[in-house]
Amino acid sequence: MNKGLALWFAVSSMALVTLSAILINESPLLAVGVFAVATLNIGWGFVTKARIQRKTNSGNV
Repeated sequence: MNKGLALWFAVSSMALVTLSAILINESPLLAVGVFAVATLNIGWGFVTKARIQRKTNSGNV
């Protein structure tokens, strides 16, 4: 994964987790929803990283 894409996943995940923490005081249900989106975003980052690694390693074999 290139640095720009890794930075995007890191910053967007931290923004979503921070938003979730702020929303706990305002609307706990909305905070849970935003946290679920943050978890999916983190998982999507891992999946993207694995796909890119698999794609680059398959050409080297």
